[in-house]
Amino acid sequence: MGRGTQLFVVGVLFLVACSSFHQLCASSSDDDDHTIFYDSFDDSFEGRWIVSGKEEYQGVWKHSKSEGHDDYGLLVSEKARKYAIVKELDSPVSLKDGTVVLQFETRLQNGLECGGAYLKYLRPQEAGWKAKEFDNESPYSIMFGPDKCGATNKVHFIFKHKNPKNGEYVEHHLKFPPSVPSDKLSHVYTAILKPNNDVRILIDGEEKKKANFLSAEDFEPPLIPAKTIPDPDDKKPEDWDERAQIPDPNAVKPDDWDEDAPMEIEDEEAVKPEGWLDDEPEEIDDPDAAKPEDWDDEEDGEFEAPKIDNPKCESAPGCGEWKKPMKSNPAYKGKWSAPFIDNPNYKGIWKPQEIPNPAYFELERPDFEPVAAIGIEIWTMQDGILFDNVLIAKDEKTAESYRETTWKPKFEVEKEKQKAEDLAAGSDSSLTSFQKKVFDILYKIADLPILSTYKLKIYDLIEKGEKQPNLSIGILVSIVVIVFTVIFKLIFGGKKQARVEKEKTEVADTSNNQGSSGDNEEEEEKKEDTAAPRRRGGSRRET
Repeated sequence: MGRGTQLFVVGVLFLVACSSFHQLCASSSDDDDHTIFYDSFDDSFEGRWIVSGKEEYQGVWKHSKSEGHDDYGLLVSEKARKYAIVKELDSPVSLKDGTVVLQFETRLQNGLECGGAYLKYLRPQEAGWKAKEFDNESPYSIMFGPDKCGATNKVHFIFKHKNPKNGEYVEHHLKFPPSVPSDKLSHVYTAILKPNNDVRILIDGEEKKKANFLSAEDFEPPLIPAKTIPDPDDKKPEDWDERAQIPDPNAVKPDDWDEDAPMEIEDEEAVKPEGWLDDEPEEIDDPDAAKPEDWDDEEDGEFEAPKIDNPKCESAPGCGEWKKPMKSNPAYKGKWSAPFIDNPNYKGIWKPQEIPNPAYFELERPDFEPVAAIGIEIWTMQDGILFDNVLIAKDEKTAESYRETTWKPKFEVEKEKQKAEDLAAGSDSSLTSFQKKVFDILYKIADLPILSTYKLKIYDLIEKGEKQPNLSIGILVSIVVIVFTVIFKLIFGGKKQARVEKEKTEVADTSNNQGSSGDNEEEEEKKEDTAAPRRRGGSRRET
């Protein structure tokens, strides 16, 4: 190759290298422009994050490696403690200018039975807080992240908004948020705030929830207050009658109605069974019982052998004094009460009149307060909670890039290790994965409004299933029964009008005739006692 050719090749390579370097710099600069804040915790947090000096926050933060990795994070190191730490940003971040992405990783290395692992995005300190005094009262704009304890199992998204009419700050909670993954792997949580008022919640890059800030269906309470409210000064008139039915004032007790007739009478036709042992007691002293050697008659009293069932009674129809059994009295009618009729003075259920809501306002976009700091303020019963790769960015691609490079490699390693451990323990890893998906779905089902009455019960069942996987099928069946019961009531509830009216009648009767109601309850108790099985028609001595 000639010298001229060599120079040409070198020149081409130089141009290519310059072009690549320029593109790399442009790409890096482009990413930097879209990354507002990022902390990988590769270096110690000391000197950068400020630990609260408040007395109640005794939890010790540590700069620690994630289990099985060389990657560092911010670690909750002690159980049953309150923790608070905050990082002030170089300049406040506006949540009103274009897309804003909030993202961070957590790993619940020892699981999470009761505690939080969420972040608070705090307002500027002009709002009235100091870094060294950071606590649960410090004003935030957004709270985001996992929280699990008892009936609570959700990835919170809460924002505080100032009412422009009265100046009050109101917390608005995302309705039906996604549940917390029930494992000990690293997970990345992402909240994407869009200019069109949408917010998307991602877990591990997968969208779990999409909502609109202005929608009353998505946030509780809704951001936009109701136009009208019940008049607090409106009072129900004294003559307002809300009773749909009343006892018939013209009704008269029939002459043949005997209120004193007993519910049960002795069965005169009953005959003592042949072979009944009148002289044998139902229980006898245990012949094998012996007084303990350390028994002191003066201190413990005279020793009495424990009782056992008389073996002679096992083959006989009964023992002891025989008495004729009781039977239902055909003449029994109970206490008489007047039948109910429609109330001619019924006016319906009273409600106060509606008036314009003085707090009502309209807006096209939420007036978010800027974010000036990121804080972690939690109470937890678990240690081993690791926070990592906290990010605020201007676009979704930047957040996705961080997920691919910082979270995903760790997650894949942890997932493979978990599979190996499951196999070593003799468990079916695919079944375990399936169970987790089922539990996640069940948590979402429990949050449905129609199941609100049974929500706590369903949560308890799910938690039992998480702790005892062998009960999963039975728990799933129980929850399905609850769901179908509710659906059945919703579908066929309208066909039981007569029963509903009866319940109303009983309520009215309780308020107007307490004596009759009490008697009826006693009668019901007697009926239940009557229905209980009797032992050989005789009585048994209680011990």
